[in-house]
Amino acid sequence: MNIDELFKKIAADREAKAACPITFIVAGLGNPGKEYDGTRHNAGFAALDHISEKCGEKVQKAKFDSLVGEANIGGARVLLMKPQTFMNSSGTAISAAADFYKIPPENVIILCDDITQAPGKMRIRKSGSAGGHNGLKSIIAFLDSVNFKRIRIGVGAKPTPEYDLADWVLGKFSQDDKKLVNSCYENAYNAIELIIKGDIEKAMCAYN
Repeated sequence: MNIDELFKKIAADREAKAACPITFIVAGLGNPGKEYDGTRHNAGFAALDHISEKCGEKVQKAKFDSLVGEANIGGARVLLMKPQTFMNSSGTAISAAADFYKIPPENVIILCDDITQAPGKMRIRKSGSAGGHNGLKSIIAFLDSVNFKRIRIGVGAKPTPEYDLADWVLGKFSQDDKKLVNSCYENAYNAIELIIKGDIEKAMCAYN
């Protein structure tokens, strides 16, 4: 490809993006840093990595206090996000992107961990409270809305009531649990595709 062809391709890509603007946000929640890779709390990051790989897109551009990329899912142009704000401040990144692209809360889809679900299980919801999840709590506060979609990926409950919750969610999966949780990520992609197409009821029936 010569330089003229390269500039033509760049111009064509810009025109295509302008003709098909971003209308959805799909964000995986987690904590940045190698020390958190593979932890229960980073199940949302791992799910987003699977989705971006499936779409053939990279989530590596720094924007909105996040790593972001763009993809086509379910006939829509989607912003893929991995907030780098740490879990408890996820809302600052999500709201910045939503404000920039004028995306309503109803078109925001969040992937996160869920200690109330067993590994390998998922729970899809149209809206609702944070359910004790600090990342969701932050998003609710900054969007000033509970009306965003969430796909909660089961990571298992604490082994005993006395076990420290922070130690549990920041701990890593056993090999068996890791396989079970990894099996959710393809289902999460399929659910997102249905949600974007306007069929969340079907997604909930199929994958909850």
